[in-house]
Amino acid sequence: MLIYKGGKEETYFGDRILAMWVLVKMKWRIILKEIAHVKVNENGIWQTPHWLDSHLLGTSQMAEAFAAKFQSAAWGRILGLTHDLGKGRPIWQEYLKSKSGYAEDAHLEHKVGKIPHAIHGAKIVEEVFDSTIARLLGYCIAGHHTGLPDWSSASGGQASLEYRLEHVKDADQVASNLIKELEDVEKPRPPWRFDNSLDLSFWIRMLFSCLVDADFLNTEEYMDPKKTSIRGNFCTLEELYVRFNAYYDGLVSEAEDTKVNLLRRRINDKCVRAGQEPQGAFSLSVPTGGGKTLASLAFALEHAVTHNLDRIIYVIPYTSIIEQNAEVFKKALGDDQVIEHHSSFDEEGSTLRSCLAAENWDAPLIVTTSVQFFESLFAAKPSRTRKLHNIINSVIILDEAQLIPTDYLEPVMEIMQLLIDKYGVSFVISTATQPLFSATKVGEEQFNGLKEIKEIIGERTDVETLYSDLSRVDINVPEDLASPVAWEELVENLISHQQVLCVVSDRRSCRELHSLMPKGTYHLSALMCGEHRSKVIREIKEGLKCGKKVRVISTQLVEAGVDLDFPVVYRAIAGLDSLAQAAGRCNREGKMKQKGKVFIFIPPRRAPVGLLRKAVETTEGLLLTSKYDDLFHPELFTKYFIELYSKVSSLDRKEIIKLLTPTPPDIGINFRTAANKFVFIDQMQRSILVRYGESDKLIENVGFSGPERGLMRRLQRYTVGIYETEFYEMLSRGAIEEISPEIYALVSNLDYDDTIGLLIEQTLHEAKDMIF
Repeated sequence: MLIYKGGKEETYFGDRILAMWVLVKMKWRIILKEIAHVKVNENGIWQTPHWLDSHLLGTSQMAEAFAAKFQSAAWGRILGLTHDLGKGRPIWQEYLKSKSGYAEDAHLEHKVGKIPHAIHGAKIVEEVFDSTIARLLGYCIAGHHTGLPDWSSASGGQASLEYRLEHVKDADQVASNLIKELEDVEKPRPPWRFDNSLDLSFWIRMLFSCLVDADFLNTEEYMDPKKTSIRGNFCTLEELYVRFNAYYDGLVSEAEDTKVNLLRRRINDKCVRAGQEPQGAFSLSVPTGGGKTLASLAFALEHAVTHNLDRIIYVIPYTSIIEQNAEVFKKALGDDQVIEHHSSFDEEGSTLRSCLAAENWDAPLIVTTSVQFFESLFAAKPSRTRKLHNIINSVIILDEAQLIPTDYLEPVMEIMQLLIDKYGVSFVISTATQPLFSATKVGEEQFNGLKEIKEIIGERTDVETLYSDLSRVDINVPEDLASPVAWEELVENLISHQQVLCVVSDRRSCRELHSLMPKGTYHLSALMCGEHRSKVIREIKEGLKCGKKVRVISTQLVEAGVDLDFPVVYRAIAGLDSLAQAAGRCNREGKMKQKGKVFIFIPPRRAPVGLLRKAVETTEGLLLTSKYDDLFHPELFTKYFIELYSKVSSLDRKEIIKLLTPTPPDIGINFRTAANKFVFIDQMQRSILVRYGESDKLIENVGFSGPERGLMRRLQRYTVGIYETEFYEMLSRGAIEEISPEIYALVSNLDYDDTIGLLIEQTLHEAKDMIF
């Protein structure tokens, strides 16, 4: 083959001459050779093209290796070989050259409409393999750029796989040499018998993940080899295991021999022993303040090394806790070994290697949010599903797992069981208030849950003993659960304490109560941006440590894992799990000579209609009928969750399982519809940028240079979620403006208070206060 580059002839000999060379404006020109990608170097000189056959083969080899982890190597290989076959058509080759400016008569500023290519590979697969195999492959091939589609045009319209296959044109024009490789591929076999309603659709999504990540990585290797060279190079889990043990031994040697610390060591020892058990689902039932963060990491490292697993994934409900826990992990393992993947992650302050690892979770320790993790398990977009194959062969710690929304509990449990049974995953359900995840009868319905959950602490009596030993508070329950206390009366009780935390269930109540408190009282709610909340929490911790006067009025965002230690806590009546979490902020370290005091009160305003009110009603019923002296006895949590789940209309309210269960004869699956419905955070919220701290300058930069990715990641720390009614009210009075398409910010800092955060009209409908 003859090639001409920059005025110098380079000759390549094969069995025969495949191409002619020509010199055109110092560019590479190759005849009769298909191209996948082209690029220009920093000097404006065209580089050797990324040949299509090379791209298909490289992607195929990588996807095959990824899919081999779940006995599906042949499927991965075929997907890699076929995903970009549509680029092998003359029309697409001309499109690439014209779009990029690579063609002799093209320029980069030319506007060229998109020419599809993904569906052509799916069409060719339909002609090579039988209909069942082709359909399973077709979802992945057709969606590798735009996302997994729905099958039926009835739900997916013109974006559906059915419609696109029926209307695809010129698939027969794909160069025959690119298809030839498929003729030698053995017919792939299913890795197992699909007998679960979500089994097949999740397997397809895993294959899709393998293809998408392989495609990204192979393309990156050509387009930006520097990134490829930076990826990886983390410590092994065995090396992190050694680091952690050295760190933990140092902590033990320096810690006081208090009762709480001795119990924490005992819990840690149990976690290490349990880590040597066979893989499966585990629960870590430890009261708040029992050292679950380090103990769960001890389990995860022991379990991963014992079973030769690939990574550890921490799933945490709130970014405020992620930052706190990630700091603990970094101290134990090293700053550069902990990969954070969440909305508040600051890319500018991180290494390129960390940012790349966050794209596909190719690192030994990942810390992420519940939203990121669970929505990815049901996602359709390539960017969200790319990392899924790296969940295989891992230990996943679900911190504060009781916060998984009941609306999605059935599909979540089903996917978790699949990950355990088919993909080499172990789960740890880590919380002081264990939810009901085991299979059981809920009302008249059977809740499938998980098949088996092994308690790390031991038998039920061992758990009960631990809760008793770690009891550090006295609980005061009002005699009359029907009589609310006035805010003014509650204020009198609160100001009688120098250090006190009061937790209410909605932000409106938080504002009202805080407005009646003395100056200097702290306020915490989701009306404050993440940067603001973090600053206030740091001040609170410092004040408590120094013995200063610290009074805090907060919504329940403070309950799930925020490391605060008050001598007195007041909590508005709520779900039993919320009451226990609030109590966990009282005498947390057990250093008080007497027990801490927790007061439950009936607020003037009832909990909002919905799950919060049902939780309150369930708790009230238990308080009236419970025979236990300890309000937070582990057995009471089981009764509480059974009763609560029975009051919920459905544990799969969006019918996710139905959408993802294949329908015959077309193997119809509604991937995209299910992904759009599976949303942990209420989409009725609108996020706006507030003016606090350095955000003024960052917001101005968005208006000047547009929503650049790194800039928007930094601004995540300065967002507040509000409901549509609030959004339009603020827009109508000129408080917010659109600084870039669909990006809104406060016009000035007049609508953001340094104490309570965003100032909104307080007369709007009460339901909006469900944002905590």
